[in-house]
Amino acid sequence: MSAAADAAARPEPRADTVSVVMGTHNGARFVGEQVRTILAQTRPVDEIVVSDDASTDDTVAIVERAVREHREAGGAVELNVLRNVEPLGVTANFEQALRAATGDLVALSDQDDVWRPDRVAVAVAAFAERPALQLVAADADLIDAEGAAMAATLFGTLGVDESLRASVDGAAAFDELLRRNLLTGATMMLRRDLVELAAPFPPSWVHDEWLAIVASVSGGIAVSPEPLIGYRQHGANQIGVTSLGWGGRIDRLRAARTERNGRLLARAVALAERLPGIAERARRV
Repeated sequence: MSAAADAAARPEPRADTVSVVMGTHNGARFVGEQVRTILAQTRPVDEIVVSDDASTDDTVAIVERAVREHREAGGAVELNVLRNVEPLGVTANFEQALRAATGDLVALSDQDDVWRPDRVAVAVAAFAERPALQLVAADADLIDAEGAAMAATLFGTLGVDESLRASVDGAAAFDELLRRNLLTGATMMLRRDLVELAAPFPPSWVHDEWLAIVASVSGGIAVSPEPLIGYRQHGANQIGVTSLGWGGRIDRLRAARTERNGRLLARAVALAERLPGIAERARRV
């Protein structure tokens, strides 16, 4: 058999499957639009996992209706809804959703944003280009409660310039992320292997901070300068720009010294205890 015929006879490599995980809590106001933009991706997703943290509104029903309408229009997506009777909190709720995802690649989603139609396609392409990558993140356009552009970006608000972005995209990622988190979960896609390395998530770390720091020592991070989502600011965000930018950082400095030092110590202890084992497991993968 010729080389060309042999190549033609070989099966095409299986395409990575993509899950989306969403942590919800009383998100009825915006969650329908968020889900519809997930379902309108140019690279369709295979699964949506919703971990609902004891909502008392119609959040879950709205998600289920959006998926049902998508299927009735000919779309195909699996939906897995996890319902918490008692709230777990943001980090534990996202960890639960991440552990339930079955896709090779897993995109994180807030309950109130708007995805650009190629958000998934851009991230999937980055993984294909750099197979060792563990996590892809991106910039975001800030939008208001009505979805109107606020003429600002997430990276601009956080002071992430091209030099800093390149550092996180390269060998200096761990050092930069140790100083402060620069990446936002709502823009992330990661390999499911990363969840297995990172779990269980330390309660002293926010889920996206922990995933980023673990990715930095276990395969690397790619950071797209393109805004791939509209990151909605509406005054009720669980984690928004005000908590990530200068205002939030100043508020943390104003916190009682004992409280701040205790929080930093807990994070340092968790990192010191977990990181050597994570790095060793990553080397064996």
